[in-house]
Amino acid sequence: MKHIISACFFLFSLCMSAQNVTVTVDQNVTLKEFFKQIENQTDFKFAFTDQIDTNQKYFTKKSTYKNIEIEKLITELNKNASIQFSIVGSNIFVKQKSHPVKASKKKSWLTGQVLDDDRQAVIGANVYVKELEVGAVTDINGKFSIEIPNGSYTVSISYIGFKNREKHITVSDNTTLIINIESDSQELEQVIVTGNKAVDIKTTQMSVNRLSMQEIKRIPVAMGEPDPLKSILTLPGVTNAGEASSGFNVRGGAADQNLILLDGAPVYADSHMFGFFSIFNADIINGLDLYKGGIPSKFGGRVSSVLDVTQQTGDFEEYKVNGGIGIISSRLLVQGPLQKEKGSFILSGRASYAHLFMKLADNKNSAMFYDLNAKLNYRFDANNTLSFSGYFGNDVFDINDRFASTYGSTMGILSWKHKFSDRLNSNLSTFYSDYRFNLEIPIESFKWDSNIQSYGLKYNWNYQQSEKFKISYGIDGLYYNFNPGVVKPTSSDSQFNYKQLDKKYALETSAYLDFENQITKKLNFRYGLRYSTFYRLGAEAISTYENGQAVVYNPLYKIYEEGTPTGTINYKKGQAISTFNNFEPRAALSYAFNDNSSLKASYNRMAQYIHILSNTQSPLPMSIWTPSGPFTKPQLLDQYAMGYFRNFKDGDYSLETELFYKNVQNRIDYIDGADVLANNNIEQVILNGKARSYGLELLFRKNTGVFTGWVSYTLSRAEQKTPGRNAEEPGVANGDWYLSGYDKMHNLSIVGSYELNPKWSFNGNFTLQSGQPVTYANGYYEFGGIHVPNYSLRNENRLPLFHHLDVAATYTPKPDKKKGWQSYWVFSLYNIYNRKNAASMTFTTNEDTGANETRRLSIFGIAPGISYNFKF
Repeated sequence: MKHIISACFFLFSLCMSAQNVTVTVDQNVTLKEFFKQIENQTDFKFAFTDQIDTNQKYFTKKSTYKNIEIEKLITELNKNASIQFSIVGSNIFVKQKSHPVKASKKKSWLTGQVLDDDRQAVIGANVYVKELEVGAVTDINGKFSIEIPNGSYTVSISYIGFKNREKHITVSDNTTLIINIESDSQELEQVIVTGNKAVDIKTTQMSVNRLSMQEIKRIPVAMGEPDPLKSILTLPGVTNAGEASSGFNVRGGAADQNLILLDGAPVYADSHMFGFFSIFNADIINGLDLYKGGIPSKFGGRVSSVLDVTQQTGDFEEYKVNGGIGIISSRLLVQGPLQKEKGSFILSGRASYAHLFMKLADNKNSAMFYDLNAKLNYRFDANNTLSFSGYFGNDVFDINDRFASTYGSTMGILSWKHKFSDRLNSNLSTFYSDYRFNLEIPIESFKWDSNIQSYGLKYNWNYQQSEKFKISYGIDGLYYNFNPGVVKPTSSDSQFNYKQLDKKYALETSAYLDFENQITKKLNFRYGLRYSTFYRLGAEAISTYENGQAVVYNPLYKIYEEGTPTGTINYKKGQAISTFNNFEPRAALSYAFNDNSSLKASYNRMAQYIHILSNTQSPLPMSIWTPSGPFTKPQLLDQYAMGYFRNFKDGDYSLETELFYKNVQNRIDYIDGADVLANNNIEQVILNGKARSYGLELLFRKNTGVFTGWVSYTLSRAEQKTPGRNAEEPGVANGDWYLSGYDKMHNLSIVGSYELNPKWSFNGNFTLQSGQPVTYANGYYEFGGIHVPNYSLRNENRLPLFHHLDVAATYTPKPDKKKGWQSYWVFSLYNIYNRKNAASMTFTTNEDTGANETRRLSIFGIAPGISYNFKF
């Protein structure tokens, strides 16, 4: 019986293989279409794994087979196709060949876009062609472009926080792919985060840190709401002036030396409620890049850093809602299609309501903020996209009806992206941005309003001649309108008269050219040049001074004083008052020792033409922007950096080390006792000096597993020097180098995230910094029975060591739920051991005892937070 069955099976197989077919295959025939040709003529069925994409075109040349035996057809196809066929019984098995067909010499462009679960662009994803060992990193729109020989390949896509994906493709002409990768965060079933190369070893870009929203939302902060701006303080080289302070300092630079971009448009303030919250709503932010050095030529206008923040693109296919309710503020986001697959919108809003609880407690004080973000996109075709991004935010303060203030920002940018070819694309954008501050003191019967407005135009091009040579170039212009302030009496008995401080106007233009050149497989070189010009324009009356000095030195009292005005020069509207121009060269080099380690170096010069007038370490809402001019020169930066970068265990761990040195010319300094508020002749209280900073940065990351995180440490020094203008003048601090207010010699951050199971995850953040440099009293003298403190040289002392530990737990009740109402809770404790960090130290006299005493001001003790977050 056994032999009979075997014989029958043999005869059946022989009959099946002896069937004849007529088929035609070419470069335009998909595998699915080929299957249909065979199955319509025979009884064979095809079997294959999910590695085989039946919608792809695996055949590289045209062939027609007439009345050929199926077995002979399979043999012929196996000679030319990039996949392997084999007959087993009535089935034809299909699998990927272990060695792909040798690619032809003709090359084509493989372009595409990488999207996440919500069809948002994934910035910085690695796209890698395995067989050729070449790849690319997705840009700000999630797009990539690689020139490769025609043939069949395996494309690998990876990004930290997402599952790796592989896609098998055949390239016979220019090919475009849309690739979706699945999130691997705690909100999904999988809790083990996987990723590939944590550090891009071969790229020349260095001194840049990227944070995705998955990482930002894991970092505990005060008040329990995820904050993109607070999150960058965990990165090496980044500090601020303390808790609840606005602005951030990068490599010893001031807050006004940072260029902050939201979807490409500049914003001039970064916080709500005097620094408690940033203006960036975590729900709508897609990610951020912080450039600390090696800054590409397309960026300019500041001398410390560039913070490039991008908003999400609305969903093109379905409507979605998500939001959160916290103890101080709540937020809501809505997105969806305007026209399926063509147009989309996304709207997000936040509002605080702490002031409502104050009123319930019969507290007349009020403090609140609100903001609104929006983005609209429309795809006319594959080559043209129009988008609009906007932001509006306001803060409102009312202190017992004695002090009222509102301040906020408005930004809007309209962009047209055009693709000329697979090699050349462009982005034309126009924008408006402003920051305004209004103050009213009813008891004094006056108002004070100030603002800065800017209007801009940018046109950028990107050309990829080959995988080894890329060119970027562009032009931009920015017009400024500065209103330092206008004082308005609010009643007839006010002691103040109407006064408009001199408005200022300026035009900044620039052009840049940037090259990326892969010299060898190990050596990459990036070089570029930016040329910038700045025109201080009328109408304005410029004061003149005796001996041409707006600030004079009094040798009798050994102090600097305001110079004596001798007249004014009146400039007409649009007339150039001062003109500046600068060449800003940039260069970066990387040498890869192997696939896991490299050495990089960079140099960049940058010019900054506008400045914040503030003699505090942290900019306040009433801080005033002013342009360079006759008495205020542009700041000029030269920065050098060198670093060693390494991945361990296939990217499971990564190490980044950098040494940097910065030198800034024409850094504004203030004379002792300078009054910058509502000062119409600010040149009378400022001196031009210089600044420098240097240090070592370390960043060690664990990128995969149930426990992820990083340790960052910075050892650095930041100093300023303002020497006397002649032998008689001492300058500031006797003309020697002294610590700037942004010096933090030691800066340590430890960030960790642990995924216990699909329902629970835990996050922690420990921060330790050297105390901020300050000037203490080193004694006192008595005058008329009053103790008057005597102060040491500027910034000779420090506040006490700053440190705190923050923890958070995230609970997802139904982690397996992927549709309908989905939610999770976040419980946080900021400063868990209740450290009373000093925001300032005040030297005063006790009213009761008359004794001298020092008082410490602390902002935060322990601060609990809770928020409920949802989406549907």
